[in-house]
Amino acid sequence: MTSSNPASPRAARLALVLAAGCCVGANVGKVPISLPALRETFELSLFGASFILSMLLVATMSIGIFGGLLADRFGQRRSMLTGLGLAVVGGLLGAVSQTATQLFISRAIESVAFVATILPGPAMIARFMPPARLRGAMGIWSTYMPAGMTVALLLAPWVLSVAGWRALWVGNAVVSAVVALLIWRVFPSDREAARAVGVAEGAGAAGAAGAAGAAITGARSTARLPAGPSPLQATLRSAGPWLLAACFGCYAAQWMSLFGFLPTLYADEGVGFALAGALTALGVAVNVVGNTSAGLLAQRGIRLTSILAFGAVMMLLAVWVIFASGWSFGLRYAAVLVFSMAGGLIPGGLFVATPSFAPFAGAVSTTTGLMQQGSAIGQFVAPPLLAMIVSWRGDWSGAVWLLAGLAAVNIGLAVRVGRRFERLPRGR
Repeated sequence: MTSSNPASPRAARLALVLAAGCCVGANVGKVPISLPALRETFELSLFGASFILSMLLVATMSIGIFGGLLADRFGQRRSMLTGLGLAVVGGLLGAVSQTATQLFISRAIESVAFVATILPGPAMIARFMPPARLRGAMGIWSTYMPAGMTVALLLAPWVLSVAGWRALWVGNAVVSAVVALLIWRVFPSDREAARAVGVAEGAGAAGAAGAAGAAITGARSTARLPAGPSPLQATLRSAGPWLLAACFGCYAAQWMSLFGFLPTLYADEGVGFALAGALTALGVAVNVVGNTSAGLLAQRGIRLTSILAFGAVMMLLAVWVIFASGWSFGLRYAAVLVFSMAGGLIPGGLFVATPSFAPFAGAVSTTTGLMQQGSAIGQFVAPPLLAMIVSWRGDWSGAVWLLAGLAAVNIGLAVRVGRRFERLPRGR
């Protein structure tokens, strides 16, 4: 990759890292629209089917912070390539599953792939992106989930009608393999990247991660890495990463609960299969606008408190309109779009804050891991809980209590994250 314009290879590399995140994001998006077919194939109840959604988050929920630690220690490129390889294995295994147990095992493998692929993303981006453009780049990176889900939701109705859900699983595995090959060809090894940023040879992949973290902050150098606490110890002892994890968890619990079941909710209201997929895809796609806007707004000097709090408040109002207002379908769907677009400000804003909240430069991926672990816990717990509430009440009206409660908690968390970020010394 050569160009007289250095921004050109940077943009291409950012696109590749984002493509890797989109591959595992698509593993989330392929399920909601496929749920009716999966329930029929494996004879699953709504509650049982909810675990097909949640299983993807098992690894992130269980070992997210340790995955980030491993990425910091053994190399960002190596971690991402491993994750994409596991995405291929999980997708192909799922495609040939004959029982629900086999499908759940394949989703567990995909969950490990998810962790290994996304956690090194911020540090990999920091290797080639100049500090002045990093906030915007982190906002773009935060779109990996909605972007991947949107592509899957748009393609799924056609693939399902032509070849069935198994072809959808195979297709995503093939794309993951192609992206892995491109990353292997384009990105230097972790040792070469460490040398490129001035880390002494022999410092290893952990040194590369530290240099990447320093590039993110634009202020801290690897020379200031503490000799005492490990990245894991330092992250667990710091309040900032825990705040990020809690805020991301509340957001993700709301978002996945709504969009994981949105095609099913539309089907219950008599909306056609193809239209339900298109409406859900549009709802997911507008989340990208919020993600990218958060980074751009922060880069332009808008207070992070305002960005995060606005997103949390709009999600609360939208939940009431969707489930409790009794308004027309068109108005309630407009609220779905508001929920997703304004809510997207939260993950975008949190990724902006992540490098500054890391206890030191070499713990950026570890801090990201804890944040993703909070997100995964929210996504794992909330959909089955929502399914239980809906099954108990016999309709979707009870969803407002769960989602509005999470939104209310997240307003307070968003304000705390923003204020803590704004109190940090300039440059962190």
